[in-house]
This record gives sequence, structure tokens and C-alpha cells, in this order.
Amino acid sequence: MKEKITFALLFANRGFFPGDVIADARREMCEAVKNAGFEYICMEESATRYGAVETIAEGKKYADFLEQNRGKYDGVIVSLPNFGDENGISVALKNAGVPILVQAYPDEIGKMDFARRRDALCGKFAVCNILRQMNIPYTLTEKFVIKPDTAEFAAELYKFGAICRTVKGMKNFNIGAIGARTTAFKTVRVDEMALAAKGINVETIDLSELFARVRTVSDEDMNNAKERILGITRFAGYPEEKLNTMAKVQVAVESLVRDYDMDAVAIRCWNEFETELGIAPCTTLSLLNDMGIAAACEVDVENAVMMRALALAAESASTLLDFNNNYGEEEDKAIMFHCGPVPSSMCEGKGQVCEHLMFKKTYGDGSGVGVNKTEMKSGNITIGSVKTEGGKIYAFLTDAKFTDDPIEKEFFGSGKVVKKDGINEVANYMATYGYKHHLAVTFGNFKSCIAEALGKYLGYEVETI
Repeated sequence: MKEKITFALLFANRGFFPGDVIADARREMCEAVKNAGFEYICMEESATRYGAVETIAEGKKYADFLEQNRGKYDGVIVSLPNFGDENGISVALKNAGVPILVQAYPDEIGKMDFARRRDALCGKFAVCNILRQMNIPYTLTEKFVIKPDTAEFAAELYKFGAICRTVKGMKNFNIGAIGARTTAFKTVRVDEMALAAKGINVETIDLSELFARVRTVSDEDMNNAKERILGITRFAGYPEEKLNTMAKVQVAVESLVRDYDMDAVAIRCWNEFETELGIAPCTTLSLLNDMGIAAACEVDVENAVMMRALALAAESASTLLDFNNNYGEEEDKAIMFHCGPVPSSMCEGKGQVCEHLMFKKTYGDGSGVGVNKTEMKSGNITIGSVKTEGGKIYAFLTDAKFTDDPIEKEFFGSGKVVKKDGINEVANYMATYGYKHHLAVTFGNFKSCIAEALGKYLGYEVETI
């Protein structure tokens, strides 16, 4: 999932302010970006006065520089060592087409004479004003003025990198809806045209195609997949044929992912898998998510979208869980759960293959072998959900924490206690605005980054809670 992010650097200037600070800014910004683990491209210093952008003519040169390097950068950082000039910047960035971070240098006490005063704080208002007038979205640093050679700015770069990864990965991608929407779940109905308007293509694949592929899997491919399954879970107490079928399903689904160029999938995980194949496909979902393919169960196409956004921002796997139970009388806690599709990278050690008790009750013994019961890790998490409504994509994001609070051993599936002040308000928000019971989850604090990427740059209707 790790992918190098490259920033195009733009240095702004206004002639009657000190120009010698531009050279220092070029050096400091380049070092800051490199030290934070990112790449950069920068217009040659000789291309304009100081290698900066001030005039409309210089703005055109920078716009040409961006066009010549189209596809080589994922975001632009506008650095204001002094006041800057909004005319040149407006021309330079009108067709950038990527997230833009605006950074301004602080003035220093003792360097406020005419020869050394920057006025970059004031200039940042001018730059943001013209970008706003031109409907060019941009991102601000939390501290309005900030030096590049600080830990605070390194943190800003990490956040901006997450925004750029999310925007880049969400602009155009394919989701495979494998199997029809489960008849009992109208909650996962989706507006494909609303997704298509934002560059998300849905490929619908009938389960019959998947099952046909399962029947043609070679012994060699099956055995390779078995090794991968046994790398994340323990298998004992069931016939070997169940493991063989689980492996064949893994191979077959991956072949669909390749053939249809899928970046995410949402699978009809019941009831045909159980009645026709005698397994539950939980391990397949787990492995796909750790491969970087956002994989949702119960044909939840919408939350496969959110899972992908979470995984892009975090550069790690996400999962789909039910907002499932209250936790006794503790009003700031609840239990999230799913049968067993959680990626192993989000879990403590190996899981244990067991039988889906609901299917056992409905279809008989041995019908739902394949649930991967695991213990999820504790830590800070980002939670989100997507819905389509009235031709638009809506999303909400919040943050919370997985705790070590115990859940009784008789609890079916993989459950984890989540803690958040105001979790009742989150539940009421979801019910009020028609969000389903599914939530996409990843580790880390990425609420603001994803909200900015989806809302500001991609045009979703986004709220944070």
C-alpha cells in the first residue's frame, strides 16, 4: 500500500519585499519535504527571478512547468517567504488539478524593519482569497504561519500527504459488486450513477461466474492459497475439503479482481456460499484487505468506497464492522462486530477458523465454515460511512478508540469494544440521516484528512462528528 507522494513546490514573491528569503525558503522547504519521506519537483531557480512566481508571465511559466510534469506530482505546496503576489499564483495554479497546501513564513521580532519584514501572514489572506474566487480548493496549515524546518510542519506534510493519497486514489477506480444485493438487506441499495459522477465505476459480477471459476482452480493454485490462509488463521476440527474450498474461492475472487481491474470489492457473502459451497468467505475478505483491495461483505458497495478512502489515507488496511451492541451501562462505549473478515494486520496474531453459528442454525452443521474469529488490536481508530441519496454521495467521519474491555467468550464472531465521548450522538446521527449499520474502520487519526479529501477536493457531502 505504500506509495511515494510527490509535491510540486511553488515559491511566491512580491518585488518590494525582501527577495533574498526566497533562496532560504527553497532550501528549507526541499529539506523538509525530503526529511518527511516525500519527493518533490521544483521549477529551476533560473527560470524566473529567484526561481519564484510573482508576475503573470512567471505564473504562466509555472503553469507550463506543471503541465510538462503532469502525472509526476500529487499535490502542490505554495510557499510564501514574503507577501507573495496573487496574480502570478492565480495563473500558475488555475489548472493544477491536485490538492494545494498554502504555507506562510512567520515574521520574527527584531527583523521587522523594511529590509527584512516578510508580511507573509497578510499575503496568505490575499492568496487564499484569489484561489477562493477562482473556485480552486486549497488546504491550510493548522498554525497560520509556520516555518518548514519544524516538527509542526512535518506533521502538516504527513496530513497533506494523506489528503493527496486519498484524492489521487479516489478520483477514478473500479469496484466489483460480486453477487446481487442480499434480498433481505435493502439497507445496502446504492445509486451507481451517483458514484459514476465522481469517477467510481461499479462492475456487477454474478455469483455464477465466481462459482464457475471456483470449479476450475488448479491444485497448485489451491495449495498456494491454502498456505496464505494458514498464515493468518488456524484450521482444525473441520474436514480438509472445507479448507480446500476456502482456498479455491480465494483464487477465484483474485482472478476476478485481476480480470476486471478492481480496486475494491463488495461480496454477497450469504447465503449461496453456505448453501452451494458449504463455507463462509470471511478469510477471502481478510486477505484482500491486506492486499490493498478494499473488500466489504454483504454487497455494501457504498462502504467499500469509504474503506478504500480510509486505507489510502492510513496506508494500511481497513475493515467493515457492524455498529452492533451497547456495552452494558457505559454510555461512552459500544461493541463493533463482524463475523470474521477483519484483516490480520488489524488483529493480534492468528485467528481461528470456526463455523458461522447463524448459518449452522439455518442451514445445518458445516454450512458456514470459514469465519475467522480473531482478537482485534486496541488503539485509536477512524470511523466512516458512505451513502448515496438524491444523486449525491454523502459521508460522515468520526474518531474513537478500540479498548481492551472484555467481551464474554460466548460472543459470536470478532467483536471489539469502542469508546467515544458522545457515541450515542453518533448513533442518533446515523439513524437520523439514514446511514446503515455498517461502519468502515482503520487505525489512526485521519478524520480531518479524509473529510478534506472527500469534501473539499472530490465534492462529496461530508460531515465530521
